[in-house]
Amino acid sequence: MPVLMPPQPTLQRRSSGVLLHPTSLAPPRGGDLGPSAREFVDFLADCAQSWWQMLPVCPTDGGRSPYNSPSSFAGSPELVSVDLLVAEGFLKKAELGQPRDKALRAAFAAFRRRAARTDREDFESFRERESSWLGDHALFLALKDAAAGRPWTEWDEPLRRREPAALDAARNRLAAEVRRHEFVQWLFARQWEAVRRHAAARGVGLMGDAPIYVSHDSADCWAHQELFFLGPDGRPAVCAGVPPDYFCETGQLWGNPLYRWEEHARTGFSWWLSRLALAARRFDALRLDHFIAFHNYWEVPADAKTAALGRWAPARGDEFFAIVRREIHDLEIVAEDLGILTPEVAALRDKYGLPGMKIAQFSFDGKESDLPSRWPENCVGYTGTHDNDTTRAWFEEAGGRSAGRRPQQALREREAFLQAAGGVPDGAAWAMVRLVWKSPARTVLAPMQDLLGLGAAARMNRPGTGEGNWRWRMEPGALTVRLAGRLAALTGACARASEGI
Repeated sequence: MPVLMPPQPTLQRRSSGVLLHPTSLAPPRGGDLGPSAREFVDFLADCAQSWWQMLPVCPTDGGRSPYNSPSSFAGSPELVSVDLLVAEGFLKKAELGQPRDKALRAAFAAFRRRAARTDREDFESFRERESSWLGDHALFLALKDAAAGRPWTEWDEPLRRREPAALDAARNRLAAEVRRHEFVQWLFARQWEAVRRHAAARGVGLMGDAPIYVSHDSADCWAHQELFFLGPDGRPAVCAGVPPDYFCETGQLWGNPLYRWEEHARTGFSWWLSRLALAARRFDALRLDHFIAFHNYWEVPADAKTAALGRWAPARGDEFFAIVRREIHDLEIVAEDLGILTPEVAALRDKYGLPGMKIAQFSFDGKESDLPSRWPENCVGYTGTHDNDTTRAWFEEAGGRSAGRRPQQALREREAFLQAAGGVPDGAAWAMVRLVWKSPARTVLAPMQDLLGLGAAARMNRPGTGEGNWRWRMEPGALTVRLAGRLAALTGACARASEGI
C-alpha cells in the first residue's frame, strides 16, 4: 500500500512551531544539515509541532551574521554536513578532523577523480537549473579569492564594470575554482532537499527568512549593479537604515545599498521573483524581513556618519506583491511588520492577506489591545525572536538604555505580564509560551531558548553590536522526552497539534 504523507502545514490553520537556526543544533554532530537536523525534525513531529523556522540559510559575513551575506541565493557552506560526505563517498573518515573549507576542497577533488556517472549528471542538471544565479555567485567568490578578499569595487575596472571580455577571461582562468564553488552549492542543495523531504514525511513545514537588503560586497550587487543606487565607482550613493528613536538617538545606519525600485519594476521585478522562486523550492513559508521598506524606506546619504539625516522614500510594494501573487506559488509569506507600522503599510499587508508578526515581549506596555489574548487571528505570534533577549532574561532584567527599555517600563511590563499569566510558578519562559499558544494567532512560534528556559547568555543577536552574536548552541541532550511531552500537551490543549498527532 502507498505511504500516506501528512498534510502540508499551512499558515491558514491553527498551528505552532519552534525557531531554531541549524547552526544552533547541539554538538558534536550538530550545526549543519546532517543527522542532528533530521533528529530535530523528529523532535518537532513527536511534540505535535508544524513548523521549523530558521534564520537565513545563505552564506555569512565575517561577523557570522546571516543578514549580511555575499549572496541572497546561495546556501551556506557552513551548513554542509561533512559527516554525510563520508557516507556519500566524497570524504574519508580520516579527513573529518580538518577545517570545513579544507574538507570541502577534499570532497571536490574526490568528486573530480571518482564521482559516479549519476552524481556527475545530477551536478550538471543542478548547474543548468540554477544558472540564473549560480555562475555569477561562483565567479564572484573565485574573483574575490584571487583578489585576496578585496571588495569588488577595488577589482580591475573591466571586472568591476563586468565587461564581457573580462568576464570570459576570468571564467577560463579560474574555471576550477568556479566549478568548486558550484560543487559546494550542489552539496548544500542535495542535503537540504533530503532534510526537506524528511520534514514533509513527518508533517513539519520549513519556514525561512529573507533579508530585505543585500550586502554591497555581494554577488547580487556586483552582478546587478543597475538595480541599486550606486555611484560611478560602484559604491553606494545612498544607504539603508532606520530613523532615530529612544534607543538610538542617531538612528541605525545599516550601510546596505538601496534598490532602484523603478528599475526593478521595469524588469517586472525579475530579480525578486527569482529569489522568491528559489525560496519556494527550499521552504513552505517565508518571513519577509523589514516589510515596511516595501512601502517606504529610510534613505541615508552614503557619506553620512549616522542615520539621523535620512529621509523617507517611496518603494513599489503594491506593484511588487501583485506580481508575486500571480507568479509565485506554493510559498506562504509572513510580513515582518515590526517598527513604524503606518496605516499605509498595514493596508499593503492586508490587501494581500499577509499575516504580520506579534511579539509577546512587546505586548505588555499598558495597552490592552496589545495583549496576546487580543492578537488578530491572521498573524504569526512569537514569545520573542532572534533579535530579542530570551524571555527569562526579559523578565529578570531591570531596564535601561542598553536593555532597550526604561526601568519604569520594565517594571510596568513585568507587572502586566504577571497579571496576564497568573504568576510564573514554572518560570517566566513557559508562562509566556502558554500565553502565546493560547492566543487567537493562527501560527505561533517560540525560540528554542525559551522552551529550554535559558537566560541572557543564550541570546542569539543584539542589534547594533558586532561581537558575540550568532553563536548560541544547544547543549547535547537538551531535547528530552519530558520536554517533548510538555510541549505536545500544551499544543494539543490549545488546538494547535499537527494533524495525525
